[in-house]
Amino acid sequence: MLNRTTVSRLAPGLRPAVDPAELRPRVVHFGLGAFHRAHQAVYTERAAALTGEPWGIVAVAPRSAQTVRALREQDCLYSLTERRPDGDRCRVVGSVVDALAMGPDAKAVDALLMDPAVTVVTLTVTEKGYQRSPVSGGLDTSAVAADLAADPDGPLTTVIGRLAAGLAARMRAGAPPVSVVSCDNMADNGGVLRRVVEDFVRASNWPDRARVLERMAEAVAFPATVVDRIVPAVGEADRTGALATLGLRDALPVTAEPYRQWVLEDSFAAPRPPWEHDGALFVPDVTPYQLTKLRLLNGSHSALAYVGTAAGLTTIAETMAAQWGERLVRALCAEVAPTLPAGGPDPAGYADDLVARFRNPAMRHLLRQIGSDGSLKIQERWLPALRELRARGAGTPVLELALAAWALSTGPVTSVRDLLSSVGAADLADDDALVTAVTQRLPALRAGRVEI
Repeated sequence: MLNRTTVSRLAPGLRPAVDPAELRPRVVHFGLGAFHRAHQAVYTERAAALTGEPWGIVAVAPRSAQTVRALREQDCLYSLTERRPDGDRCRVVGSVVDALAMGPDAKAVDALLMDPAVTVVTLTVTEKGYQRSPVSGGLDTSAVAADLAADPDGPLTTVIGRLAAGLAARMRAGAPPVSVVSCDNMADNGGVLRRVVEDFVRASNWPDRARVLERMAEAVAFPATVVDRIVPAVGEADRTGALATLGLRDALPVTAEPYRQWVLEDSFAAPRPPWEHDGALFVPDVTPYQLTKLRLLNGSHSALAYVGTAAGLTTIAETMAAQWGERLVRALCAEVAPTLPAGGPDPAGYADDLVARFRNPAMRHLLRQIGSDGSLKIQERWLPALRELRARGAGTPVLELALAAWALSTGPVTSVRDLLSSVGAADLADDDALVTAVTQRLPALRAGRVEI
């Protein structure tokens, strides 16, 4: 089994870039999924290795105690395999120094959030983990009602509740400032996180909530970020491959494409890992990068997932091998590009990169993985651009095709209008021309035909 004892047997190129024993808990991360372990954990490891600073991560799993146990059994080591067209490259990552289950380990989580040595908290909990109201965009207090009514020192059930309670305790203790960094795919993810955390404090029955909010305004930063790396779901073949490469059993391997990107708003309140040493980009405003990624990469990814599923396909690589795959990506990028602000990547060049990345034959990115939680994802990836284009009187045929494919994925479609209303898009549901155009796309898609 892979652990700190057996890892020393590996060839140097397979070992972690740092000695985990030399790291200290200085970053708390909510979300123990594959993306974090293939992205932020890699940047943090490289930053520690290149500077000698002991930036270690304690990962907190909101739900999966089983994953926590499996990672602890391996001393929090795991392998990362990059799926390259010219052959896989595998090595062990060592930046995670401990793993906790948010409920059972609530006291340990709170102790870390109050620890002056911890100066960064990061999150990858997906859009639904923010408990937002689709109407107001703020906190859906009904979704966190149990946490609001609970003892803040107890095992709260939502990440937002646990984070808000932990930050409040830190503020009361007069601990040093801290930066809380959303790494989820949402427009203005830093602002979204700040709002739902502050909304939770306001809605609490804490007698000192006004003082907590005042102190948070001074001592807690919520920088916005853009993260990018395709990380497919892991299967048994990936575990078998890691065993063959390492000669050690790894219960929690991750795989990823070679490409990765991290753009961060340069507005931190406290010391942070020097991620720029591994290529992270710090900018005054991440919005142009964020919208380009959300609307072009994530938007075309979702379109490929739903259209590909309608066509009976299974993976992104299969969609790109279809005669319509590349045309769908390029057409969507061209359609949406006019909605992007200046200052970001060139949309045409970005589309070229997407085609190359999606075509990578070594990647097996499942359409069902990308298509999960679609009713939340399309609110960020498609609907804002669709509204802007419709307001301008511009044509939206590719987004209409994508919406029709998404509608099919939800089950038997009785009313496109009702589906749009159900995702908080009543304005689009009232657009008769749009509803008609989407509805007219359904028969061809039901027959497995993709017409662009």
